[in-house]
Amino acid sequence: MELAHATTQLIHLAEINAKSSPAEIAHARELLLEYGRFVIAQPRAARFCFGSLEKEAAGLPDSYLDQGGGCLLAYTRESPVGFVAWRPIPAEVARDAWEMKRLWATPEARGLGLGRMLTRAVLDRARAAQRTAVYLDTAPASMGNAYRLYLELGFKPCAPYNDNAMEGITYLSLSL
Repeated sequence: MELAHATTQLIHLAEINAKSSPAEIAHARELLLEYGRFVIAQPRAARFCFGSLEKEAAGLPDSYLDQGGGCLLAYTRESPVGFVAWRPIPAEVARDAWEMKRLWATPEARGLGLGRMLTRAVLDRARAAQRTAVYLDTAPASMGNAYRLYLELGFKPCAPYNDNAMEGITYLSLSL
């Protein structure tokens, strides 16, 4: 238990917004693109559009802020090692709900509890913003650790809520 506590002391989160430094925004963009390169390397990712992700990354942080969402960057000491974003879900899907997007921990940071920390940070922000639920989609075959983490945190399978046509996608939600 002491090791886990010591590890969390080494990680800090920075919300990426208009006041973020150019270096922080560049780090967030690179991690988002690293996430995308991981996804397209998966055997069933033929329908994933890297070009759209490149536009999303180029527009950070506004690509999420302009939608009423946001994004977080995680650091161990001064090295950027994780990213997550969120945005509102259309009201016709769920009122006052968010979609969590692009959870990513660099390979060297895996095992530090970073995914859990970033997910909880989004959930905490959603609760503070009085959201009713958080939705996400994931690919359990290639993102097994993330999938297990979501289930541990109480996410449950739900109906598809977007038009993500990739094979092997599982949709999850957590009522807040």
